Amino acid sequence: MLAGILLAVIVVFWLAYRVYGRWMSRVFGIDDRHVVPAEGQYDGVDYLPTKSQILLGHHFSSIAGAGPIVGPILAGLFFGWIPALLWIVAGSIFVGGVHDFGSTIASVRHKARSVAELARKYITSRAYKLFLAFIWLALIYVIVVFMDLTAATFVDVDMNGSGVAISAIIFVGLALIMGYLSFRRGMSIATGTFVFVPLVLLAIWIGDVLSVEGGLLPTVAGEEKNTWNVVLLGYCLVASITPVWILLQPRDYLSSWLLYLSVIGAGAGLLIGGLTGAVSVSMTWPALVLPGEVESLGIAHLGPLFPILFITVACGACSGFHSIVASGTTAKQISCESDTRRVGYGAMLIEGVVAVIALAAVMIMPFGAEAFGETPITIYAGGIGEFLGRLGIPRRFGAHFGLLALSTFLLTTLDTCTRLGRYVVQEAFGWERNEAKSRLLATVITLVLPAFLVFAKYTDPVSGTLQPAWRAVWPVFGATNQLLAALALLAVTVWLKRTGRAWAFAGAPMAFMLVMTMSALAMLIVQEGPLLIRGIASILFVLGLLLAVEAARAFRLQEMGPEPVTLRPAEASGD
Repeated sequence: MLAGILLAVIVVFWLAYRVYGRWMSRVFGIDDRHVVPAEGQYDGVDYLPTKSQILLGHHFSSIAGAGPIVGPILAGLFFGWIPALLWIVAGSIFVGGVHDFGSTIASVRHKARSVAELARKYITSRAYKLFLAFIWLALIYVIVVFMDLTAATFVDVDMNGSGVAISAIIFVGLALIMGYLSFRRGMSIATGTFVFVPLVLLAIWIGDVLSVEGGLLPTVAGEEKNTWNVVLLGYCLVASITPVWILLQPRDYLSSWLLYLSVIGAGAGLLIGGLTGAVSVSMTWPALVLPGEVESLGIAHLGPLFPILFITVACGACSGFHSIVASGTTAKQISCESDTRRVGYGAMLIEGVVAVIALAAVMIMPFGAEAFGETPITIYAGGIGEFLGRLGIPRRFGAHFGLLALSTFLLTTLDTCTRLGRYVVQEAFGWERNEAKSRLLATVITLVLPAFLVFAKYTDPVSGTLQPAWRAVWPVFGATNQLLAALALLAVTVWLKRTGRAWAFAGAPMAFMLVMTMSALAMLIVQEGPLLIRGIASILFVLGLLLAVEAARAFRLQEMGPEPVTLRPAEASGD
């Protein structure tokens, strides 16, 4: 049955891409005669026309991270696999896909500006300022969380952290070499793939063999994780200001292959096991889990299905962070408008498949307190090892492969967020993006808060143990991300409405996400809990309300007509 579910999801996504994606392309007026920002604003650093295969890898790697893994696993554990599966499929097609595709093409049409620029042009200047502040703070939070998680992955003894770190270091080195050979020596994509993907797999094996006990680096303030945080801060600083061709593009392209292979391998394992019956692929986790069943195990439940499910599963169904990537790095590298469907909508559907694979790791587990005691990362690694084991691949190598794939996506999202934060600072202050001094200063400003928060600790009031500071406000992170998704859809909806296009297909998911997110924030405000969490939730609630009011006023304004576009010289001259 598990094999059948996976096949059905893939077929449904393929049909959605062909039919619904094509219809949205017509609504958006996709036209390859239009000059895109990568051409009109080319600078060789941030603005660079990129082949769709490479850009799909970058975009997919950047939006994936740990989101399509952690969220579906938590939702599957607490709500059962049917609610999570239905939301992943419907959300990817009609909510997240619309959000990502709309954010990408809207940014391309507005000189690769952020979604905040849409708010300024089609809503109000006040909405623009609120958007920019909200986007930048959301990016800061992602940087802090993913930096700490990446460092934790490199030092986790139970998950062979030193081996993962060694593989990750080799991986970055391979990406630099591939970037140089591709951009400076003209190496083709096919040749690069044929040579470097096997080398990445070799790096996984080398890391597993060379892993050591006791850690790779000396400790800072008593912890090796602190040392890795310092290294990662330096890495983010360098990666943010270097040209995209030298590290960002080749690394993300190779990263995407890690996840492609893990999905293909896990899917093949499920299908072979399911079709041949040689290895059991029985689904043992309940399709629907009631709150009482979880609490009977001594586990506190996340909350009611509505609205908590829709802020628990973000990436893999709909995530506001995607709009920042789409209107940030991706829009600056689109080589023609037709690529926005493949990159924006296609990557979201691929991420939905990743989310289903992650959910499958829960579906094969026996229901009980032991499962709730495992971390989502451990469950995912174990699931990938189990699925690849059906192909005859040793489970230890399969689990290590899954962990490296997750680690590289954390790293990818980490430095992409730093670059995006730099863009927001430059946009807010009106700084020239092609100036080295501007790039460096904006990056430093973006990393100041993470440099403090990633080392900060707080005492957990229940356990009395020291915990990373970001965990204190973790309960509102899902709501923050999904509120950003609702607001990005809000900006896209107003853009479509005021330029005379069909807008209900974006307005309906916008309204749904806004209601779910505001309901979740209201629950956080009224429930008993830390004052800090309730205070942040209150601020977010007011922010969402203000922007919704601003957008409602903009809806009553007259249409502005389609945004101006520039035709390529051959088309403009009639040749």
